[in-house]
Order: sequence, then C-alpha cells, then structure tokens
Amino acid sequence: MRKLAYKQAIAEALVQAMEKNKNVFVMGEGVDDSVGIFGTTLPAHQKFPERVIDMPLSEALITGAGTGAALVGLRPVMVHARNDFLYLAMDQIANHAALWSYLHGGAKVPWVIRAIVGRGWGNGAQHSQSLQALFAHIPGLKVVMPATPYQAKGLLIGAIEDDSPVIFIEHRSLYHLEGAVPEKYYTLALGKGNILKKGSDLTFVAVSFMVSEAGKAAAILEKRGISVEIIDVSSIKPLDEKLICESVKKTGRAIVLDTAWRSYGVSAEIAALISEKVFDQLKAPVRRVTLPDLPIPASPALERIYYPGVPKIVNEALKLFGRKTLPEKEIENEMEKEEFKFQGPF
Repeated sequence: MRKLAYKQAIAEALVQAMEKNKNVFVMGEGVDDSVGIFGTTLPAHQKFPERVIDMPLSEALITGAGTGAALVGLRPVMVHARNDFLYLAMDQIANHAALWSYLHGGAKVPWVIRAIVGRGWGNGAQHSQSLQALFAHIPGLKVVMPATPYQAKGLLIGAIEDDSPVIFIEHRSLYHLEGAVPEKYYTLALGKGNILKKGSDLTFVAVSFMVSEAGKAAAILEKRGISVEIIDVSSIKPLDEKLICESVKKTGRAIVLDTAWRSYGVSAEIAALISEKVFDQLKAPVRRVTLPDLPIPASPALERIYYPGVPKIVNEALKLFGRKTLPEKEIENEMEKEEFKFQGPF
C-alpha cells in the first residue's frame, strides 16, 4: 500500500469528503493562503476555491457561523490552527453546539473543529496546550486524536459524516509521520481504539504523539525481556473501554501516556477506568506519563526538560517490574539505533 505523511492524509480526507458531499466546506484563518495550515487545506482550496473560506480573526465568529451552517444542513470543517484559541470560542462550543441536540429535540449539529496541539519552536504557554480533557468533559461533544496517517484520514472522514459536533485534535509532531493509507474513501468509527502491537507483560495506553513514543520505548523494553502491548486510544470520547480493559486483563500492568497535564485529565480518566473495571487483574498500580502541572515554557532548553519522552516511559516501565532505572543518555543512545514499526492495527 502507498504511504502518505500524516498531513497529506488529512488533506486527502478533506478533498474526498468534499468530492462526495457538496455540503462539506472548510473555514478558518489562513486556510486559503500559500501555506494552507501546514499544507492540509491547500489541495482542497485548489480544487474547491469557493468552498475553502478564509475567515476574520475571530474564533467566536468562526465557530458561531459554523454552528449556524450545520443547523441548516451544511457540514463545516472549521480550522483553528492552535487549540489554545478555542478558549475564545468556548461559549459557541460548550453552550451552543454541544447542547443544541439536547435542548432542541435532537437537532443535528454536524460540524468538525480541527485543532493543532504540541510543542513547536518555543511556542510557549499560550500556543502549546493539549486541551482534550476540557472538551471531553463537556456532554454533547466527541473528541478524537488520531496517531497515524491511516487513522487521520479515516477518522476525519468519519467525523465529517457524524451528526454530532466533533473536536478533531492533531499533534504537530505527527505531521511528517508516514504510514500506509488507502487511496479509496473510507471511514473509521469514532469510539474505537487500536492495538498497534501485541504483548503479554505490560499495556501502554497511549494518546496521539505518545503512541509513537510508546513504540520506541517498547522496542527498548523488549530487549530487556518485557513484552509490551500498545493501545492507540484514537478516540478520547467516546472511549473504547472494552479494548483497554481486555488488554490490561491480559497483561496485568498498565501505563497511560498522554500529551496533556496530569491532574484531572485523560490519563486520570483512563487510570480510573482500569482501577474500577479490572482491579482484580492488576499486578501493580497503574502508572502515568504526562506533562507536569505547570505552564509550558517557551525556552527550547526548558522545553526539553518539560516534555516527557522515551526515557521517562522506559524508566516508569522498569519501576513497575522492580528493575533498576537507566540513565537518560543510555536510553537516548539506544533510541538512535532502533527503528520501530507498528505491527497492527489488529
């Protein structure tokens, strides 16, 4: 099967969705410029210039217009280049779009908001936040975070076809990740996770970019006799509880890997799920690898300290088995030699 980069998979999904349904259109700040949101909206703009609409610098206006368009039968894909900017649209998202179906007899609100998260080049506290837990907490919203190009295309088309408002969160560190993607139009169901690697000793339940980090950590742990199963969550809400619990029942150990803060977040929700549903099968407490509960620094030097990566994941796993932790430099040297490839999805 041919390979596409993550950002190319998103671009193809938009074009194919617009080809199939004339009611699909794209709106946002900079969607029609020469960069086109890291290239993700350029092919759509080139093919459907009248349906890729540059908007004024007002997140509330964009989201309110999108909600109105959805209510009259259109299917807007709104692009907010940083998910931090969604704070400025929270009234439209939480008080209107999310609640409309409940307040107005099941009315459909078929819109998608694409939002980008993750570190960049010292973006700082106002341009790097991962807010998936905030949106997942709101009744009426669905939240997805694809980790592979295959998931990105299928989930974006699935989100566009869904009759509920969907927050579609992309991690900028994944944009150049390549993977197999079918040329055909296909959808993936929201609410389904994936097993990307099978294992028997430990389950990594990973979100977004942390799926890639989990793969590298698993390769290092396998050489030390620890067999790791990797769950790509993909859908934050609804969450594939059955898949997660079945994996942890088998392995007896779990580490939850999230791109956001530790307290009150997705990692806490998944850890609580495991503790409630499969406590008797646990051989050790659930561990978590997340961002520290601090604003994100702008300094590249501080960024390197702030963001947890493969060394943190490896050492958390070793602690679960009562093993001695490894120096960070030793793990980084091993990472340079490893080329991990996912086996699934299964």
